[in-house]
Amino acid sequence: MDRAPERLLVAVNPAASFGRNRAVGPAVAERLVREGYEVAMLREANFELLRREAERAFAHGTDGVVVVGGDGMASLGVNLVAGTAVPLGIVAAGTGNDLARGLGLPVDDPAAGTERLVAQLRAPARTIDAGIVRQGSVDTWFAGVVSAGFDAVVNERANRMTRPRGPSRYTLAILRELATFRPRDYVLTIDGVRREQRAMLVSVANNSSLGGVMRIAPHADLADGLLDVFIVHPLSRAAFVGVFPKVFAGEHVDHPAVEFVTAREVTIEADDVVAYADGERIGAPPVSVRVVPGALRVLA
Repeated sequence: MDRAPERLLVAVNPAASFGRNRAVGPAVAERLVREGYEVAMLREANFELLRREAERAFAHGTDGVVVVGGDGMASLGVNLVAGTAVPLGIVAAGTGNDLARGLGLPVDDPAAGTERLVAQLRAPARTIDAGIVRQGSVDTWFAGVVSAGFDAVVNERANRMTRPRGPSRYTLAILRELATFRPRDYVLTIDGVRREQRAMLVSVANNSSLGGVMRIAPHADLADGLLDVFIVHPLSRAAFVGVFPKVFAGEHVDHPAVEFVTAREVTIEADDVVAYADGERIGAPPVSVRVVPGALRVLA
């Protein structure tokens, strides 16, 4: 059985859910101290400072990393621990919470999430896959979804918005982008097979959901050693408006314009689009994406 972590890094996003969950991080740290763990809580004025401080603290050694916040914090944690033996715990307190949702963790109740974390710290860690997305010479780990189409454009707009707060921000961004979005030209290389095509949307999924509201790959398995490539072929704007709402319930999978392909490695080339991984901006294609089976240990 795995040894229970004794020293824990707890990284807190003070702006989680736009500051509404500001008290959650200190409450998590206090709860872990009461459980007997040696806790170092990291909380900085902005996300980039937090990332740097977390990397510095991680390099000094720890038995576990806990992140408190949403998918941005989950991404920070994944990029610290992926490919190592250090497990990652998540207390969901953000807007999207997709990785926590995919792992079956509480997503609307930080107190319940804290109690679940305490329980999981006493149990063996779970092993799941992670992916690496490369843009230029930079590699970034992800556990959820790489987007390079309509969903990435929505993410780009949503990140610029300050209102409304919560998942409805993504919904509003979707509605605004639907009015003008058009298909893009892509070159996809999927496990060595090159294909040129136009598409509304191309995503590479390890997890099932995106943005807290879009179940883009409802059948995705976090531990099957494969990625699910989700492609929406060109549609008229009216037809796209008709099919896209089905994504919220994962009911789009049988639509004739929707294609899924499983893969271990995917390269995406396209103009006029920006790639995102787990909600974090990666940059303009080309990007290459590959799965690393069993790369991530999670407390879930």
